[in-house]
Amino acid sequence: MPNPTAAMLVIGDEILSGRTRDANMHYLAGELTAHGIDLKEVRVVSDDAPAIVSAVRALSVNHDHLFTSGGIGPTHDDITADCIADAFGDAIGVRDDARALLGAHYKAQGLEFNTARQRMARIPDRATLIDNPVSIAPGFTLHNVHVMAGVPAVFKAMVASVLPTLTGGAPLLSQSMRIDRGEGDIASPLAELAGEFSDLSIGSYPFQRNGVFGANIVIRGQDGARVDAAMLALAALFGEGV
Repeated sequence: MPNPTAAMLVIGDEILSGRTRDANMHYLAGELTAHGIDLKEVRVVSDDAPAIVSAVRALSVNHDHLFTSGGIGPTHDDITADCIADAFGDAIGVRDDARALLGAHYKAQGLEFNTARQRMARIPDRATLIDNPVSIAPGFTLHNVHVMAGVPAVFKAMVASVLPTLTGGAPLLSQSMRIDRGEGDIASPLAELAGEFSDLSIGSYPFQRNGVFGANIVIRGQDGARVDAAMLALAALFGEGV
């Protein structure tokens, strides 16, 4: 039975401008792989409402889960929550449960729970909250879309809150081998190996170091015995030890 699939939507002008380097995709990919959910697609969109709504609708239909990051803070350009509500035709406003969490948090810190901070309590009516032990402001899940903060520490905490609630499949196992030969030299036997082990994913990732061309061959699959067998066959082809 195939694993559930997922997509990720990264939201923010700062990502597309190069001002901020996204770390959340790399983290999410690793966590989903370990949980047995296959990340199939990642998109990055600007802080543009029609673009966000369009991407959410498309990705949520084509995958079992959609994870978003960014755009749920207190400023005017944090529009993700409104866009998710729009995508699913849901109403949105300051929710009592989110308001209570945030109100208690800011009161304990001696800070005003002002209008800007109340924006973070605006949650679609039919959504369920995602716990945020780092900064309290919740994410939320609506249908199969998990809406999370862009700040990496908060994103990681929200992933940790959501993943245990999701049904995964078989974790993807991976082994790799470095071969100090150019891809042109190894392409033909590697293609034969891929045909013999068509149930596995065999990828070639070239590099050049100190004038030497080579490739890291990565073999992935859900059956550990098959991955081991493919690695032994790879070693036999290119005279490497495993």
